Amino acid sequence: MLPRSIQITTGLFGLIVVVVFVVGLSHSISTGFAGFWGGLPFVIIIAIVLPMAAYDYWDECIRRKIENGDSGE
Repeated sequence: MLPRSIQITTGLFGLIVVVVFVVGLSHSISTGFAGFWGGLPFVIIIAIVLPMAAYDYWDECIRRKIENGDSGE
């Protein structure tokens, strides 16, 4: 297992990359040929998925896992 500081840093970097990519893709779809209404289903999907990704980052990297015996090191 990686040290906690590296896990937090790489997890945050990965989360930021995913958020930038998906939001940029959503913007491209909504302002392009599909228009706002054509891109709305994708916007709704990412509005559900991105908080789940952020929660998973918090759950895996930030919150201490006492039940697994992890001392946070």
